[in-house]
Amino acid sequence: MPIEDGKFVKVEYTGTLDDGEVFDSTDNHGFPLEFQVGQGQIIPGFENGVKEMELNKEKEIKILPDDAYGNYNDKLIVDFPKEKIPRKDIEAGQMLLVSTDDGKMARGTVIEVGEKDVKIDCNHPLAGKTLNFKIKVVSISDEGTQGCQTCGSCNACG
Repeated sequence: MPIEDGKFVKVEYTGTLDDGEVFDSTDNHGFPLEFQVGQGQIIPGFENGVKEMELNKEKEIKILPDDAYGNYNDKLIVDFPKEKIPRKDIEAGQMLLVSTDDGKMARGTVIEVGEKDVKIDCNHPLAGKTLNFKIKVVSISDEGTQGCQTCGSCNACG
């Protein structure tokens, strides 16, 4: 029976790219991922894959870019004025969070540092990639732990 919208689920997972590279895993975090089904808190392909599962069941799913982080978009590579970046020790490969002229925040990876501008790729690092997940549902409940992953009780950790 599918997991109903509104339920809180906890899953253990390992995410790999098609070449086998692990890009994320609950083993790295030390606790399962918790989310409320039907709330759009995670990528659609992952949520849809979990909805079809049952408690303590394992499954492998393949998620195409359209149901993950979208296709790579060359228009999301922007030249940003170096003077507007507070950090002065900018290097290619760094992740930056910058404020645009219209007040929005943009996150991206530095591609190139010029004399006056910094070229930033604002695509998600997994944009354009097919994602493979091995998932196990470890909990289904009517109430979540409100995001506290340290002890499971936000009242205790403050």
